[in-house]
Amino acid sequence: MIQAVLFDLDGTLLDRDASVASFIDDQYDRMQRSLGHIPKALYIKRFIELDMRGYVWKDQVYAQLIQEFEIQQKTMEFLLDDYLSNFYLHCIPFKGLQSMLQGLKKQGMKLGIISNGKGDFQMGNIKALAIENYFDVILISENEQLRKPDPRIFQRALGRLAVQAHESVFIGDHPANDVAAARDVGMYGVWKPSGLMDEAPSANAQIGSLEELKDIIAALNA
Repeated sequence: MIQAVLFDLDGTLLDRDASVASFIDDQYDRMQRSLGHIPKALYIKRFIELDMRGYVWKDQVYAQLIQEFEIQQKTMEFLLDDYLSNFYLHCIPFKGLQSMLQGLKKQGMKLGIISNGKGDFQMGNIKALAIENYFDVILISENEQLRKPDPRIFQRALGRLAVQAHESVFIGDHPANDVAAARDVGMYGVWKPSGLMDEAPSANAQIGSLEELKDIIAALNA
């Protein structure tokens, strides 16, 4: 029987693509005096390209933007601090997030998040989505000093939930860091594609929306 369901955050619960686009659009508008010499669409497009879906930290992104667009009135540190301070205001959940979590809790499931990223930043995003109280454990790589796909971060989460790997499902958008890594420790790996990669051959199952997860859990517990 499945007793616990664990999730990745970005690209799985948080619609990161939409959130980043919203934030960068707003940042451009707020700093129009410093960025106005750059076409807005180009600034947004280039940020998204350099960001590589969050796998490049923003100090490098902003340093490259400053160099490419000859931004003189704002430093990398200033733009990075603005990102860290204000991104949470633009967090957009995937459709059905709250109802999916409510349904799992009603079934008595233990819930967890395992996310790579900065501790305070990721917790701010989780709180912005208003989902913190649904989760029994939240592990963020900076706080744990471990990163997916290291099996120890999955094992640590299972230990804190007091469940066995075969009693647990993990849902994520990265075929290697989420799905394969979870399966390697004995969990049931569900892939939720985000456009990051074309396929996840090691996935036990695939979903296109969060609402589909209930059917997978029901089938596993049938």
